[in-house]
Amino acid sequence: MAKNGQGQHRQHQVLKEKIAEYDHQYHVLDQPQISDFEYDQLFSELLAFEKAHPELDLSDSPTQRVGASPLDAFQKMPHRIAMLSLSNSYSPEDITNFDERVRKALRSEETVQYFCEPKFDGLAIELIYEKGLLVRALTRGDGLVGEDVTTNIKTIKSIPLRLKTSNPPSLLEVRGEVLIFKKDFAKLNESQQEAGLVTFANPRNAAAGAIRQLDSKIAASRPLRFFAYALGDKEGFDPKSQSELEDQLENWGLPMPQEKNLRQTALGPEECISYYHRIEKLRSELPFDIDGVVIKVNSFRLQEDLGLVARSPRWATAAKYKPSQAETQIEDIQVQIGRTGALTPVAIMKPVKVGGVTITHATLHNQDEIDRKDVRIGDFVMIQRAGDVIPDIMEVLLAKRPKNSVPFVIPKNCPSCGSLAEKAEEEVVSRCVNPLCPSIVKESLKHFVSRRAMNIDKVGDKLIEALVDAGLVHFFADFYLLKKSDLLEKLERQGEKSAENIITSIEKSRKTSLAKLIYAFGIRFVGEQTAKALADHFGTLDRLLEADEVSLLSVPDIGPKVASSVLSWIQNPKIVKEVHRLMDQNIEVEKPQRNQNGKLSGLSFLITGTLSIKRNEAQEIIEANGGKIQSAVSSKLNYLVAGSDPGSKLVKAESLGVAVIDWEQVLGLIEK
Repeated sequence: MAKNGQGQHRQHQVLKEKIAEYDHQYHVLDQPQISDFEYDQLFSELLAFEKAHPELDLSDSPTQRVGASPLDAFQKMPHRIAMLSLSNSYSPEDITNFDERVRKALRSEETVQYFCEPKFDGLAIELIYEKGLLVRALTRGDGLVGEDVTTNIKTIKSIPLRLKTSNPPSLLEVRGEVLIFKKDFAKLNESQQEAGLVTFANPRNAAAGAIRQLDSKIAASRPLRFFAYALGDKEGFDPKSQSELEDQLENWGLPMPQEKNLRQTALGPEECISYYHRIEKLRSELPFDIDGVVIKVNSFRLQEDLGLVARSPRWATAAKYKPSQAETQIEDIQVQIGRTGALTPVAIMKPVKVGGVTITHATLHNQDEIDRKDVRIGDFVMIQRAGDVIPDIMEVLLAKRPKNSVPFVIPKNCPSCGSLAEKAEEEVVSRCVNPLCPSIVKESLKHFVSRRAMNIDKVGDKLIEALVDAGLVHFFADFYLLKKSDLLEKLERQGEKSAENIITSIEKSRKTSLAKLIYAFGIRFVGEQTAKALADHFGTLDRLLEADEVSLLSVPDIGPKVASSVLSWIQNPKIVKEVHRLMDQNIEVEKPQRNQNGKLSGLSFLITGTLSIKRNEAQEIIEANGGKIQSAVSSKLNYLVAGSDPGSKLVKAESLGVAVIDWEQVLGLIEK
């Protein structure tokens, strides 16, 4: 028995280590080594193994990252060593003054070696590892007492639940920053806007808001990252310098920026100032936000000698960059129409350089935002690049406001097609509800050709604008009716080779999957995962077009809001006509594949209620093992998988004699 137990423990350890390594390669190094399908298969294997062996230790298992039940409140916990704030300035010359203070305190004229690194603009967090295992995570709080946010922090896949070492220190408190990358922030705000929700002001607010959610499933849904840069308390680890510390933390699997030369040692203030200016030039190119650089005495022995002043260390300082702001004037406010019909006001401004980039436009988001800032045509304003990327109006200079200015109000009718715009009660944006509105069509066409949709890689936004303006493309099917001669004759500055590449790219896209095709249609609320669920459930486009509300609501992870949006789309006769016209252009749709030899092959399942994992993840595990997801309860259904709050499907299943099982029993079937 003991040997068998050891074998199970070793097998469990191997599975955990494999997934942890793949997580590190994907989320830290941005170098995925296996496909999503292979990863999901491995993850489902781990889930099944842990279910079959409940005696195993799950404290560092990747299966614990999905989020726990909501908390009533955060528990306050003291820091063993205070999390201090740094003194800072906005002048690189103050680095020289800092160096003079350091050498004066050390009573030395020798050149001091410093360690320089970016000052991340995120939320400070302390990770507490005991014998290599992550046991707690605390916010900075007031520096002396923080809040226990362990369940939220464990959802961040770049943070190791166990250090990558066979000989970890008995105690290691790692301090760092939780943040969101710029590209992920842009996608997050795009999804917020599409859902009619308030957008986030900047990546830092979005990250901090996620960590301070009592429901860790919200944190799990946000694209959070973490960078380590300091220590709190420690036992069994005695680095001699900051540079040695960060090298060791990286070796143990803790995330560090992967961009080369972002961290460096520097001799004396001149090299530190040179570093400050070098990083300032790189600032706009970095994938994450920074608001300055941090200069630390590299030697820990010297840090100890220097000690503290008030609540800041004498051995470190932050040299911040001035906000990328500038003054300009709003010449016009135009209302743009997005793919989902959202009316978005955009300020058209006199060109001005901000952070080395010429800015001419800034989004005003919605009427509530316009009213809050009282932005008007003709106003002089201060703008900045929010998150160093998105132009944002910070302040209206009221003293310069023209006397004849009037408040701006978004029109009640769509400025593109004239249709009456509608605003749902729970939303902050107005929408054009005409799916054939010219502006919506243009944006829909741009979405249709995008990489994750039909992937027509030689057709970009500017070309689509030109194709629509030239009357060559009105809807999806028109792409496949284009001839090289059309491009050469009706588009300006179109070369022979370029036209040929465009037609070749369009031809290649004729072969696609049903999930990509559904996603390409740009139906509101239907992202990639929902498109996949619809494709897997209905199997063919014709069956989807024939769907009713009941069958849509039976699709895993689709609620009333999504079902209503899909139903409205497929019941529009003009859209259905255009979809059929598209399919007449020899579009080759691959049918969803199912594992015919899996443990669940030949069995049908329907999920109802709330499971311990997300419904779409449960569906993927079932299908990866050969099972079929059924659309409704019937006598032919093999299993109803019931979670909490199962609803009427449970009553109907019991009346028909359908076997009712829970998620753990599904995993048991897979293990068998």
